[in-house]
Amino acid sequence: MRATRLSLLALAATAALAGCSGGASMPAGEDGARPARLFGQIPFHGCTLDGGNAATRIEAQCATFEVAENPDAPDGRKIGLHIAWLPADSNDGGTADPVFFLAGGPGQAATELAAQINAGLREVRRQRDIVLVDQRGTGSSNPLDCVDADGAPLELDALTVPTDADLDGYVGRCLAGLEGRADPRFYTTGNAIRDLDAVRAALGAEQVNLIGGSYGTRVAQQYAMAYPQHTRSLVLDGVAPNDLVVGGEFAHTFEDALALQSEQCAQDAACRSRFPTDLQAQLRGVLSTLAAAPASVAYRDPTTGAQRDGVVTPDTVTGLAFLFSYAPQTASLLPLMLDEAAQGRYGPLMSLSQLMSSKVGDQMTRGMQWSVICAEDAGRYREDGRAADTILGPGVARMFFGACRTWPTGTPPADHTAALQSDVPALLLSGELDPVTPPAYGERVLAGLSNGRHLVLAGQGHGTFALGCMPKLLAQFVESTDAKALDATCLDAMRAVPPFTSFNGWSP
Repeated sequence: MRATRLSLLALAATAALAGCSGGASMPAGEDGARPARLFGQIPFHGCTLDGGNAATRIEAQCATFEVAENPDAPDGRKIGLHIAWLPADSNDGGTADPVFFLAGGPGQAATELAAQINAGLREVRRQRDIVLVDQRGTGSSNPLDCVDADGAPLELDALTVPTDADLDGYVGRCLAGLEGRADPRFYTTGNAIRDLDAVRAALGAEQVNLIGGSYGTRVAQQYAMAYPQHTRSLVLDGVAPNDLVVGGEFAHTFEDALALQSEQCAQDAACRSRFPTDLQAQLRGVLSTLAAAPASVAYRDPTTGAQRDGVVTPDTVTGLAFLFSYAPQTASLLPLMLDEAAQGRYGPLMSLSQLMSSKVGDQMTRGMQWSVICAEDAGRYREDGRAADTILGPGVARMFFGACRTWPTGTPPADHTAALQSDVPALLLSGELDPVTPPAYGERVLAGLSNGRHLVLAGQGHGTFALGCMPKLLAQFVESTDAKALDATCLDAMRAVPPFTSFNGWSP
């Protein structure tokens, strides 16, 4: 099977507002011969959600639920939504109001994150059923993936940032592969929340608790706006305000995250003595060197260990630095990685680049992402002149919205950018070092939530619901629906990951 070849910078842009990372493929092992187990009106069958290895396999109940692709043409083409149900651990069964987990991206499938969700919501699951719906266009819900006639992933023949012509041609081939099975105009957030409410009704649940990660926080907010009577509580992790142009502010939020990481290095004695503490300046120096002369390098393939040859470009370094900044465990490698590059030692950097490229490339359904951002974000993007002075520059946003020149565009509701104004009980979570949904976004959304509370986890990045004592706090909140009464002092134990001072780790 051919792999899509994109630069790491292009893949970093594609990562967008992804939540917790999952396996490359997690097909549901649905077996129609097994006895059906009803949840409301939907018959489920036992299945295994497979994250690629035994440690990430989750036993669940799976079902397919049909909805109209075009809500205004109910007799037209139908698509099957793939649903996984993680039953409550309680012997008495789950409560009447289950938890729906909404994945990020846009382009992630909830069922493909089952292992991470199950771990983060383990305390919630003691009393409540967890429902995972692959959003239309992702996972096994008629995915808008870019494949050829044989089902193999389409290649974009560009080892650097694709030209407009390359990308337009790729989009055209992707659309040809969808002909007859999907109309991309109908794979928007507005139609996704209609799907969620149809599933809710079929399950017989009068109300649901919504837990959204990253882009999933947009889905949760818009569901709560459209169906307030059916929304019992909200948890928003890595908050994306409704009026945010997804992808439009990456240049600035990444710059701010780098500044915070520089401060961390300056406050750590071992890092301060070992490396320059201005990460932005050092990164700019490496990029300047590579812009003048891309570096040929021999490196070890991170998956096979085989010796390979490659070329390190500015895009390689920028894309890797951006992806590394999502999580403190990888961000802790940034000072060391940049120092190695500044000394002309690019082998480790290239190995890490290949590792991140293979990991990120499998997480997003690209066509579904385009359906969302082209309909809801691209038309609102205005190039910011200040971005020219940032490390990412305006090029990342241009690349992020490039497919929208030719991708069919749906029509979102007129009020889709309105701020959520609600008294629904809400718990908002942010990582202090988040490079794409910084805590300031959470504060903006909190302003409209009279029964909301915002927790900022020190030293953490993008996606926090499974960290430290958060699983316990989530369960307490979902049961009590009183965010303000939570005793969150257990979060005070959270600490930043110390910067690596060598490839053996940080100094003791």
